[in-house]
Amino acid sequence: MTTEWKSVRLFVVPSVIYLFHNNVQFATLTYVDTSTYQIMGNLKIVTTGILFRIFLRRKLSNLRWMAIVLLAIGTTTSQIKACGEASCDSLFSAPIQGYMLGILSACLSALAGVYTEFLMKKNSDSLYWQNVQLYTFGVIFNMARLLVDDFRSGFERGPWWSRIFNGYSLTTWMVVLNLGSTGLLVSWLMKYADNIVKVYSTSMAMLLTTVISVYLFSFKPTLQLFLGIIVCMMSLHMYFAPPNMLVDMPSPTKAATENLKEISVERKTDS
Repeated sequence: MTTEWKSVRLFVVPSVIYLFHNNVQFATLTYVDTSTYQIMGNLKIVTTGILFRIFLRRKLSNLRWMAIVLLAIGTTTSQIKACGEASCDSLFSAPIQGYMLGILSACLSALAGVYTEFLMKKNSDSLYWQNVQLYTFGVIFNMARLLVDDFRSGFERGPWWSRIFNGYSLTTWMVVLNLGSTGLLVSWLMKYADNIVKVYSTSMAMLLTTVISVYLFSFKPTLQLFLGIIVCMMSLHMYFAPPNMLVDMPSPTKAATENLKEISVERKTDS
């Protein structure tokens, strides 16, 4: 457990980024509808790959770049509604501020994820100690924002801590438990895998949620959903499969034999 301030203070950065990102998400929803918001959210798949390459110096092959782009296309395709629906026309009819905020949200999400991965892998500290540092600063900054809101409203509804659990029910606590568990799992991915694996797991979870909704909520699957799932599965295979499974590569023995044949032919020609 590294307790030196010069190491602990680094966790301030992702906490601030996440604070801005969460607020930008809500600001985006004031300009665009939920369908457009979901589709624009897929931009973070590409921005994560770009920042992953720039800041963490991880080189990705051309096949893997193609796989990342395919993943973004697949998740977007699965979320696009049929053009016979009324909401289809709203996809490109939002104000320009909505699209700018959506792009900013995608960049902030990718930046926070990449920087958090850097911190998680920077040393061999306990994963849980690193989470404590990250979330402590997050709580402090959000508490500060709540205090500012209270002062602006003149404490009309009382201090924020007196109403923090207003409206909580068993369902609310289950959601909190679920999100807390998800946060721990994402931390494991950050420390022992990378942001690209996290992006794939998030995208696959989104598709799995849609499929489960067919049985739980009588959701009617669309052609776009099936096409999106197929594209995402192709992307998953392209990114994680060994290159020799994707491209026909001659075996070393066969290549050496062909080279020997060429050399012998050249010698006969020279003689």
